[in-house]
Amino acid sequence: MKKTLILFSTTDGHTKTICEKIYSLLRNKYSVELISINHSESINVNEYGNIIIGASIRYGKHSHLIHNFIKSNKTKLENIKTAFFSVNVVARKLEKNSSVTNPYLKKFLSALDWKPNKSAVFAGKIDYPSYNFIDKQMIRMIMYLTKGPTDTSKSYEFTDWKKVIEFTNDLENLISSN
Repeated sequence: MKKTLILFSTTDGHTKTICEKIYSLLRNKYSVELISINHSESINVNEYGNIIIGASIRYGKHSHLIHNFIKSNKTKLENIKTAFFSVNVVARKLEKNSSVTNPYLKKFLSALDWKPNKSAVFAGKIDYPSYNFIDKQMIRMIMYLTKGPTDTSKSYEFTDWKKVIEFTNDLENLISSN
C-alpha cells in the first residue's frame, strides 16, 4: 500500500492542529506523512497513493500555495484517492458547514475544476489575542457583520471534533480501498 500524504496550509495554526488530529488517528494503521504546503517543493506526488489536503481561509481565500499545488498536480490527483477540507469560521453556521453549502469550498473547487473523492468543511478558530492590530480589527468587523463574537480579549474555537473524527473514519475507507 502506497503512502498517504496529509498536506496542509494554515494561517494561524488551527488547520495544522486539525491535520495533526487526523494524522494521529491514521498513523498507527497506515504509512502517513504530514507536511506543510510551505515545504511542497520537496514533495514527489508520485510517492503517494492518497493525498489529503487541508486549507484555511483568510479574508475569503485559500492560500495561493494550495491552489498552485493542486493546479500543478491536478492530473496526478485525479488518478489517486484524494480528500480536501476547508477550515473557515463561516462554517460555524449550521447552514454553511457542509461541503455542499459552504461558499468558500464550493468556489475553490469550482475554480480548479477539481473534484476530490472526499471533501469536508470544519469550523475554525478565532484567536483575537494572537492577531496583529489590523487583523484583529478586520476580523472583529467581519464578526460584527456576521453576528459572531467580537470580544478581542478572547479566543473562540468552533471546531466540531466529532465531525473531524467522522471524516477521518471516511478517510480510512478511502485509504483501505486503494
